[in-house]
Amino acid sequence: MLTAPRFSSEVELTVPFHDTDPMGVVWHGNYFRYFEIAREALMEQLNYGYREMIASGYVWPVVDAKIKYRRPIEFGQKIRVQATIKEFENRLKLVYQIFDAESGNKTTTGYTIQVAVAEKTQEMSFVSPDILFERMGVKP
Repeated sequence: MLTAPRFSSEVELTVPFHDTDPMGVVWHGNYFRYFEIAREALMEQLNYGYREMIASGYVWPVVDAKIKYRRPIEFGQKIRVQATIKEFENRLKLVYQIFDAESGNKTTTGYTIQVAVAEKTQEMSFVSPDILFERMGVKP
């Protein structure tokens, strides 16, 4: 089911100078920004971006994240960042892959896990809210 194209998104970016360290290599913390750009594109594709999340009464904080740096990314390099939903029933787990846009070589992998928290009560939901299932076009 999660193999449908709507559960994955890809963005292309060019690494700006301000994302790099003095050696011209992307500073390690900026990779999560690239993940975020792809995640935002994916959730917008499902019509459940950050504004829609808030309007539905939920916020979705990241509670876990992991990254594996396979090859360095450098200033001026064109990259493709892919985000794919892997879990959604009880939490939202997205996996990421970053590729060099020219060669197609994989440079980075990782994931983030988000949970639904009711905005008004600040209570964490142990099951994803119905709105997520609705926007994904799946039944709870």
